[in-house]
Formats: sequence, C-alpha cells, structure tokens
Amino acid sequence: MSDSIVTSTTASWDKDVIDHEGLVLVDFWAVWCGPCKMIAPTIEELSKEYGEKLKVVKLNTDENPDIASKYKIMGIPTLIFFKNGEKVDQMVGAVPKPQIKSKIDSFLA
Repeated sequence: MSDSIVTSTTASWDKDVIDHEGLVLVDFWAVWCGPCKMIAPTIEELSKEYGEKLKVVKLNTDENPDIASKYKIMGIPTLIFFKNGEKVDQMVGAVPKPQIKSKIDSFLA
C-alpha cells in the first residue's frame, strides 16, 4: 500500500475521517475479499491522482467490526465518501474507476 493511503482503525477513526476537513474516501475491505483485491489498485491510483485534494483511508472490516456496523456495511468492498466529517455517499462492490472518479469530481466541484 502506498504512503498516500491511511490505514484506519477504531482507535484512529475520528482523527483519520471524522475530524478531517475536506473529502475522504474510505475503502471498507477484508483480506479474504476477492473484489476488494480487484479494486485495490484503482484506489491506489486515485489516491495518487488526486493527491492533497482527496484523503484515502482503508478500514479492515474484520479487524474493526464496530465501525463497519456503525455504517451498516453489508457487503464489501464498500466505498464511503465523507466531506468535512459527514457521510455524503457510498458505493458497494468493485465499481469501475471512471464511476468512482466522476463521484469524486462531483464532490470536489
């Protein structure tokens, strides 16, 4: 995983996501999840492409079940967008990169 992606836990969740000013993309994933592995390179590319404009956070749902249940994560990968600490949207499944980019661009516009 690249330096531009933050690995969050229950302990660091508020600092990593809720207290962040700006746009955060959280990737809810698990080690055993095939589609999560498929989407990982896309998430990596997006974090590099958007740089400072987008904070990318990964949260392992197996290791942090309380956060996953708080946001009612039923299937993974789930991507949730937060703006200034508020959940603004989410996408479930291995979504194609252009679809994720258009969502990010709409929040940055």
